Amino acid sequence: MSQPFDLPDFYVPYPARLNQHLEEARLHSRRWARDMGMLEGSGVWEQADLDAHDYPLLCSYTHPDCDAAELCLITDWYVWVFFFDDHFLEVFKRTGDLEGGKAYLERLAAFMPMGDGVAVPEPTNPVEAGLADLWPRTVPGMPADWRTRFAESTRNLLNESLWELANINRGRVSNPVEYIEMRRKVGGAPWSAGLVEHAVGAAVPARIAGTRPMRVLCDSFADAVHLRNDLFSYQREVGDEGELSNGVLVLEKFLGCGTQEAAEAVNDLLTSRLQQFEHTVFTELGPLFTEYAIDPISAAGVLAYVKGLQDWQSGGHEWHMRSSRYMNKGARTHRPFGMSLVNVLGAKRVRSFTHEPYRRVGPSQIPDLYVPYELRLSSHLDGARRNLTVWCAETGMLEPPGTAAVWDERKLLDYDLPLCAAGLHPDATPEELDLASFWLAWGTYGDDYFPVVFGRTRNLAAAKVMVERFGHYMPLDGTPAPPPTNPLECGLADVWARTAGPMPPADRRKLRAAVEEMCEGWLWELSNEIIHRVPDPVDYLEMRRLTFGSELTMSLSRLRHSKSLPEEFYASGPMVAAVNAMMDAGTLLNDVFSYQKEIEFEGEVHNCVLVVQNFFDCDYPTALAIVDDLMAARVRQFEHIVEHELPLVCADFGLGDEARRDLDAFVAELRAWLAAILNWHRHCKRYDEPTLRRHHEPQPFRLGGPTGLGTSAAVLPRVLASRAPGAVPWAGTTIPSGEGAVAGTA
Repeated sequence: MSQPFDLPDFYVPYPARLNQHLEEARLHSRRWARDMGMLEGSGVWEQADLDAHDYPLLCSYTHPDCDAAELCLITDWYVWVFFFDDHFLEVFKRTGDLEGGKAYLERLAAFMPMGDGVAVPEPTNPVEAGLADLWPRTVPGMPADWRTRFAESTRNLLNESLWELANINRGRVSNPVEYIEMRRKVGGAPWSAGLVEHAVGAAVPARIAGTRPMRVLCDSFADAVHLRNDLFSYQREVGDEGELSNGVLVLEKFLGCGTQEAAEAVNDLLTSRLQQFEHTVFTELGPLFTEYAIDPISAAGVLAYVKGLQDWQSGGHEWHMRSSRYMNKGARTHRPFGMSLVNVLGAKRVRSFTHEPYRRVGPSQIPDLYVPYELRLSSHLDGARRNLTVWCAETGMLEPPGTAAVWDERKLLDYDLPLCAAGLHPDATPEELDLASFWLAWGTYGDDYFPVVFGRTRNLAAAKVMVERFGHYMPLDGTPAPPPTNPLECGLADVWARTAGPMPPADRRKLRAAVEEMCEGWLWELSNEIIHRVPDPVDYLEMRRLTFGSELTMSLSRLRHSKSLPEEFYASGPMVAAVNAMMDAGTLLNDVFSYQKEIEFEGEVHNCVLVVQNFFDCDYPTALAIVDDLMAARVRQFEHIVEHELPLVCADFGLGDEARRDLDAFVAELRAWLAAILNWHRHCKRYDEPTLRRHHEPQPFRLGGPTGLGTSAAVLPRVLASRAPGAVPWAGTTIPSGEGAVAGTA
């Protein structure tokens, strides 16, 4: 049978190397697989299958420097994981047995105890037998945080196979964003990254394991591994097994294109993720080591881990080129002289750094966006408008007309942030609506402030200092904050005291984390602005949730319904996916409206329409159509999860009537969130061309006093007039726990 497409020219910047202990690993893996019951009699494999797939070759290519014992251990893990994949296919996917698959996966977790010497159940099949043997051979000698991370990635790899099975049963092809997110878990590359740490003998220090650079390294590694596998396995998975979880198929359906074109697009995305990995290594690891005071030995260990991930990419590619498991006819093993230089540079990489800022793009075109939700507005809107103007003036956010570097009263009135708050919280009391408007103003002002004050001066260090200071104005124990020195500190001190004052400590920590994540997103944007880089599509979408303030919004809404819904429920795959889908819909909606504002008037690079234009090298109408389709796909995914997946999670957790009512209320607030954002974008004066031209008129030169860019922010804010005599600016009144919300804007 002919191949469904010609394999593309892959970006492979590092040469593959072969471990010298290959033959020893081959002999060991045959004995081990037979001892575990994976060969003749298993109904899945025979020795001929194992030999043809040649997993020892995979591990010898992906771990070229480890000794024989380590190579045998790593090879056993890969034999186990591939046997699991094929076993699950035969027993549960082909039969559509969702309930049986769920019980099977739940039992496997018992074979990964966190403590030493903990008894495990008696294995009843080869997968359980293999895991029972591998776990105690692997975890001793590794730190506890590595053991926790590796167990979690193993559980994700196993449990999220149910997502694939559920989609097969419904005949559903996921959208690209959903696919990338879920494939990281189903495909198991984060699990492979954990084994890389084990193989190089250098676990990532716990204090940096959760930082953005280390997350991006793991995620971009995972995406590249999975996308490469999708290209080589398309014929087997889609043609033979009836799989719907394949990136080529996903883009084929989403873009409405042929298989060859979809394959080329997947390869482009694979290249982009590899280059994102490299960009993170060369631009973010050094500052990370300095910031967290990583000692030289630990830093060398992290770099060994990075090298191990690079070896895995090159070795994994070489194995796919050789294994009988995959479609690899006609794949190039060598490029013509000079081709490697072209590929290393890459047209897309060059475009990412050569975007022309401030170019004329014309008025933003607004399609008929898919937001099938009813809008309701608070009856207290007019009062909130008046009160927000007073609050912004008292915190120092408003500068004299005609001299404003960031905001003046005219801009604030045009932005009409209370209109957004009134849709987010139609049933709010006047005090609650005021607080929601204050949060909106604080987040929007900060989003405007950072590029003006720090972006044009390229002062990332000063921006980081400001973000670090924000923690002083969000005390978890109620201790007094220092006097604020700029409007952002003054505003944050006030809204924090109003919102977090009556909260229990755990909820305060969640709220503070959400604010800090939004500020982390501002720093990421600023860093890209300084080097003038259009971000990678996947990195952009994931970080945009933070820069838009979505996480803060969802956090505040979630805290209102946390009493009867367990924390584990919010952490479940379907719940996380539902929230992320709605966040993405809101950010994509904003990008559609703000295209001209950001590209033509602000010289921005953070807009999904521009990201798509850069990635596909297409014109504005084509990119806009893709973003519009993606937004609609995310809304439909949200509705799919609410209708089909959340009821199953409710049943799994045994939620009662009260908890289900809280869940319904939370889902309703997410729908109201998107409807309110659309209404605000349609009716505020922030994105239309006449207002943009008025807001960006040249400002007259100011004489007297500080004249540097953003120096108005250095003026100490006035004490809030509404406070009692002698009260400190942040000593505000409080409202019931968790009320109010913020939806970031751009």
